[in-house]
Amino acid sequence: MFYVYSPYGHVFSGTLEQLRKTQALTPAARVRSTTSVATGLDDEMVGQGEANTQPSVHRVLQAYRPETRQPLTTVGDVMQRPSHVVPSNVNVREAWQILQNHRVGQAPVVNETGTLVGLVTRAELLPPQWLAPAVDDADAWQAMLASPVIEVMWSPVPSAHIDTDLRRVASLLLETGLPGLPVTEAEGRVIGFVSRSDLLKALATDPPLDVWS
Repeated sequence: MFYVYSPYGHVFSGTLEQLRKTQALTPAARVRSTTSVATGLDDEMVGQGEANTQPSVHRVLQAYRPETRQPLTTVGDVMQRPSHVVPSNVNVREAWQILQNHRVGQAPVVNETGTLVGLVTRAELLPPQWLAPAVDDADAWQAMLASPVIEVMWSPVPSAHIDTDLRRVASLLLETGLPGLPVTEAEGRVIGFVSRSDLLKALATDPPLDVWS
């Protein structure tokens, strides 16, 4: 199940096929990829010595035993929980700081009740027109950094239910170019986020992920 939210509230609920038939995702030109964020895949290897090599190998072998395989199939299996969010009442400078503090490349934008209203990425925070030769004085930059984040965020924005199939999420990301999807409850409260990096991390490192089922 997918949803679409905007600053005006709930826009859509339905399947991927139904979502494709709506205009809820336009204008698609506003969707831009963001710089990849480190996922920490190698963190477990840092500081590991010869003494604990065998237990790690044992865990990997255990995970691949047929009787213990539990294929990852839904958003809830791989999403980041909780999601870092950007309040809708902050400006561009503050939004940049939030992304920097949490070392993420994108985050859902939520209103005062925690309901999804948009998505902001590093690309939205530094659109091409800001790099034009005319924008070369400090006052202009200060004015742009003081702009409300709701003026640059991507909205309406789709979100996924926690039980949504991972392949359908991957299809939507490919079709829209989005770097990830907020995960929400039916009423729009953000409970997590699933990114391209989350999907790739599961594919590359998690034995129970079964891409052939």
